[in-house]
Amino acid sequence: MAAALLETRLGLPNRRSGKVRDLYDVTLDDGRDALLIVATDRLSAFDVVMANGLPGKGIILTQISKFWFEFVSDTVEHHLLSTDPADVPGLSSEERALLEGRMMLCRRTDVVPIECIARGYLTGSGWKDYQTTGAVCGIALPAGLRNSDRLPEPLFTPSTKAATGHDENISFDQAADQVGAARMTWLRDTTLGLYARARDYALSRGIILADTKFEFGVPPGATQPILIDEIFTPDSSRFWPADRWQPGGEQPSFDKQFVRNYLETLVADGRWNKSPPGPELPADVVERTLERYLEAFERLTGTSLTLP
Repeated sequence: MAAALLETRLGLPNRRSGKVRDLYDVTLDDGRDALLIVATDRLSAFDVVMANGLPGKGIILTQISKFWFEFVSDTVEHHLLSTDPADVPGLSSEERALLEGRMMLCRRTDVVPIECIARGYLTGSGWKDYQTTGAVCGIALPAGLRNSDRLPEPLFTPSTKAATGHDENISFDQAADQVGAARMTWLRDTTLGLYARARDYALSRGIILADTKFEFGVPPGATQPILIDEIFTPDSSRFWPADRWQPGGEQPSFDKQFVRNYLETLVADGRWNKSPPGPELPADVVERTLERYLEAFERLTGTSLTLP
């Protein structure tokens, strides 16, 4: 197995770095401004980046996003232009080889400052909220629901996009105060429509799409938002194996649950306090987590993926 790619230093301007992605500004050959998104193998949990990564994770996430962007392209406009390093001007041959399989060349947009979340099942923070209030993000639900139950109808729950720390759940009206009622109506309807379509497809592949989140941006000179960032990946969604779904408790998942479970043991033992720096993950946790990401890709796309 190749070593994890934890950072890039390309000869392109305005490098900035998120928890798992490196971003660069690009000027295309036709003069248009674009954005290069490189998915590294960094891994974050509890909003902290771990000391080591998952080798090939960035490739898996990029290929899953590419699949889904193509899947929804007849429904909503999106930012993905290319995943071919040859289409990025100004790179060396070594840099292009480094980016193979893990880059997205995208349209530049002004990001809409609302994260759009679709919830089809009662889980995570929604389950905690429901236990306390009988509602999820202020939306009242029937009594007697269990952890991981399918909701009567999918919920749209917007949140703020925090520059640091955790995003904050807000109401539809609060979000409309920020970006306008007409735009929020479009974001809600588009989010729920995308979720319903992907949920049904994923279920046909043996996967429950419990919830997911989207980001949108407005291209220069446009008024209508387009879909940006990543979509329907194990980092932005909860995927559960349909044949093992049992409401009433936590579900096995196709994501970094192995990592979270391991970290919780460190916290319980007093060896970590969920603050930076993140600890190094043992080899078995890395391998088992990577296996889940790969299984999600293969189930969803019906194809296999060979990592370098």
